[in-house]
Amino acid sequence: MRRSYCRTTSMTSDTRFQRLLGMAISLGAGLWLSACGTLDSASSTLVGVLEPYKMEIVQGNVVTKEQVAALTKGLTRTQVMMVAGTPLIASAFHGDRWDYTFSLQRQGKAPQLRRISVFFTDDRMDRVESDALPTEADFVASLRKAVDLPASKPMQASSAQLAQFPGPAPKPAAVQPAPSTTNYPPLEP
Repeated sequence: MRRSYCRTTSMTSDTRFQRLLGMAISLGAGLWLSACGTLDSASSTLVGVLEPYKMEIVQGNVVTKEQVAALTKGLTRTQVMMVAGTPLIASAFHGDRWDYTFSLQRQGKAPQLRRISVFFTDDRMDRVESDALPTEADFVASLRKAVDLPASKPMQASSAQLAQFPGPAPKPAAVQPAPSTTNYPPLEP
């Protein structure tokens, strides 16, 4: 007697539910991902309350007005490096030019971008071309974050307040180590 097994092609209700759930999740994820590219900076906040964290990015060398003023014609490459630091770009195609670039991007503030080029003739500094540079004090002031801190209270205690606390704890007596009961051989002969 021969038995014939035939598979039914109809789906059970569990299989249909899983398939519909998978399609709904895929459709929702697709819509969500497609909306990511259409947000501008004004609508990047969540319901106008939460703003995503943007990491502070600092790149390059900080060169200030004081440093550029110290760069005088005739300095050697080593002396320029001692004043302005290692150049960010020392191109093989422009061997007589060093470029210093600095950029700072912070959340909620305009990005800072500065470029300085130092030109050499016969391995001696010839001239400097640069953007408008801040003084060192101006640059440090631009790094400070605006945080409203409460006024600090003086860190002083009156004699009455100090009397509330007990004096320093007495030092413990020196404990003598117990005599060794085992004898080990010396490590070296």
